[in-house]
Amino acid sequence: MPTGGPSADSAMPAASRVTVAPAVFGPPATAGTFTTSSTDDTLDLRLPAGPTAPSYDDATPARTDLLGAVADWGPITTAVGVFRLVPARLDRDLRLITAWMNDPAVAAFWRLSGPSEVTAAHLRAQLDGDGRSVPCLGMLSDVPMSYWEVYRADLDPLARHYPARPHDVGLHLLIGGVTDRGHGIGTALLRAVSDLVLDNRPMCDRVVAEPDVGNVPSVAAFLGAGFRLTAEVDLPGKRAALMVRERSLRHVL
Repeated sequence: MPTGGPSADSAMPAASRVTVAPAVFGPPATAGTFTTSSTDDTLDLRLPAGPTAPSYDDATPARTDLLGAVADWGPITTAVGVFRLVPARLDRDLRLITAWMNDPAVAAFWRLSGPSEVTAAHLRAQLDGDGRSVPCLGMLSDVPMSYWEVYRADLDPLARHYPARPHDVGLHLLIGGVTDRGHGIGTALLRAVSDLVLDNRPMCDRVVAEPDVGNVPSVAAFLGAGFRLTAEVDLPGKRAALMVRERSLRHVL
């Protein structure tokens, strides 16, 4: 489920300006069984097990971001398991994220299907940028099962299209495996990650997202996670539902 993607005139590639793919929520996938429906069999993915499995606990070199070190936000317990964000690394994560981007349900919204170079360029624009957007893997019960972008919405071109406030934080999300989609997983994770934002960013009063208005499952997931639909806005390439979760209403909705 891609959720609320970037706007097309942002510093990031236009393809990243997207949202949750339709009905892309589900129960956690079993480790080592990620696949893609891409016709390119080089992207058919099964994560290796045992000593060759990628490690997500490696010490990651410190890098400056404008979100207060997402890498240090730590795990959060959700109704569907323990969840944490791990900042993405090209050397470790490119193949997995590329496979997800080539799933037709994801590609319809993220528009990043194709060879790994397409995904690499999208990631590199953030990793080599000024720290306003942090690409991450979402780990549910220690299994990588989603891709997130946590970004400073007030510093993004999105801010030209709505009444942004200082320190607004935006979220983009896709759920990777088909078996991870549905049954409220995305809703639970959206609430959890927006809680992480509000817990770790005391100057942030609002978490925002902008899924396509036609992406009914995405909008419903945000509503279930405590976001409100505040407006419809015309962004380059889509009409978006502006979803907002406010700190002041955090324990009400």
